[in-house]
Amino acid sequence: MRSDNIKKGYTKTPHRSLLRATGLRDEDFDKPFIGVANSFIEIIPGHFFLDKYSKILKDEIRKNGCVPFEFNCIGVDDGIAMGHGGMLYSLPSREIIANSVETVMNAHCLDALVCMPNCDKIVPGMLMGALRVNVPTIFISGGPMAAGVGLRGEALDLNSAFEAVGAYETKQIDEKELKHIECNACPGGGSCSGMFTANSMNTLCEAMGVALKGNGTILALTKEREELIRKAAKRICQIALDERYKIRNIINTKSIRNAMVVDMAMGGSSNTILHMLAISREAGAPLDIAKLNDISRSVPHIAKIAPSLPSVHMEDIAKAGGLSAVINEIAKFDDKLLNLDALTISGESLGDRVKNAEILDQNIIHTVSNAYSKVGGLAILFGNLAEQGCVIKTAGIVGSRQFSGKAICFNSQDEAIEGISSGKVKKGDVVVLRYEGPKGGPGMQEMLSPTSLIMGRGLGADVALITDGRFSGATRGLSIGHVSPEAAEGGMIGLLKDGDIIDIDVDKYSINVRLSDDEINARKKEWKYAGKKVDSRWLRQYQKLVTNASNGAILEA
Repeated sequence: MRSDNIKKGYTKTPHRSLLRATGLRDEDFDKPFIGVANSFIEIIPGHFFLDKYSKILKDEIRKNGCVPFEFNCIGVDDGIAMGHGGMLYSLPSREIIANSVETVMNAHCLDALVCMPNCDKIVPGMLMGALRVNVPTIFISGGPMAAGVGLRGEALDLNSAFEAVGAYETKQIDEKELKHIECNACPGGGSCSGMFTANSMNTLCEAMGVALKGNGTILALTKEREELIRKAAKRICQIALDERYKIRNIINTKSIRNAMVVDMAMGGSSNTILHMLAISREAGAPLDIAKLNDISRSVPHIAKIAPSLPSVHMEDIAKAGGLSAVINEIAKFDDKLLNLDALTISGESLGDRVKNAEILDQNIIHTVSNAYSKVGGLAILFGNLAEQGCVIKTAGIVGSRQFSGKAICFNSQDEAIEGISSGKVKKGDVVVLRYEGPKGGPGMQEMLSPTSLIMGRGLGADVALITDGRFSGATRGLSIGHVSPEAAEGGMIGLLKDGDIIDIDVDKYSINVRLSDDEINARKKEWKYAGKKVDSRWLRQYQKLVTNASNGAILEA
């Protein structure tokens, strides 16, 4: 056992003495030691109940002959942190979480790991840390939130609350309805109910095989979710000493491709691209962002979920057959799209896991013959405006897939919010929101407020937005993020001027500004960037080490 390094032999007498202080007895030193990485934190709706879930998990681990050791990771709620300086800490928190998992597991030589995340950067952060440790690992999330209900019986979610701000400003709704949305959009515990970043990542954990069946869709705070937790605890004890189930044997080239196929089929958050680029590098199987369009071109988009389709949420996907039904439908369409022989943590191949799954509601999960689109719900655009690529959630486009318009430039999110709210942005404009990338932000803020204001003001089909920052998974509209190179490293987005004509063609995967090479070179010579003043010591460290979005915004010394 790895844990023999801290518990076997007379030289480990001091180590055992310390462990006995935590309650261990003689018989415990012959059992596998299981790390339980719990992201319990009281301010995040998807996490405030995870202390209760970890108790269930640990009790079950003990019943199955192993010793659990719980430790906690930090978390940032992007919805609460959004729209102010707190969002600068969101993406950097991914690195703290990864470092925490690596540190605790390797410092104490634990044999296996259960990760209990739920939201946003916490899932990819734990995945990155677990891949560094490389022991048998199971992910069990806290589960998605149920959707809320509006005054007219319509489904509500967090995105409803953000878009309600713009609707209230333009007098489309009154104060009473605004308050109702506030009080009902997030009706209880769980990760926000649509295919936002949290649920996208929890779904991809299931697709990669590192989580049990149902991880991405079974609702939080239900008996079914508790039963899944017990199954995860039992399974980790069965495989704790089995090297076949080391996480790098589960998350590898095969399973990463499977994740991206599922992502395209379901139109996941654009943030999944950023995180999967980072995760794949930790797994030693780096994704090439330029090749993601090959997957997108091949995979039909068969499940449309909020925010792309506001009436459908994760609970609906669960009732319609779950993720397994989505995967099986894609496999029946073309079994070469997926690596169906990929090993899952439950011991079966992905193909065996999903072979009996059926679509139970074809209004929710479409068949391939009735797909929303013949191509996937995410795309990477390239051109002189994004030489290293940028990301669009094509599933969320509400207007045309081709757009040309005049640039209206803002050098920060705050400037953009003020400009949109004051009516400066007009029909036909391309909002350019820059210096918000990993280095420029720093921290690559999620920006749901600008896109929600555009949607709330009724401009969703008539305005495009491009940024070197990123969007919440709740974003919809013609919103293009992760533009690389970013403005802070001299990318083209930093050279744009008001009035420049920008051409976007999603079907051709292209984004360009109508400028001659001579004009671009002249602007490069004129460009100066002193760097944003950052008071935080941590964010200054991050700013110096972080790569751009097309490299996953990973840290490199």
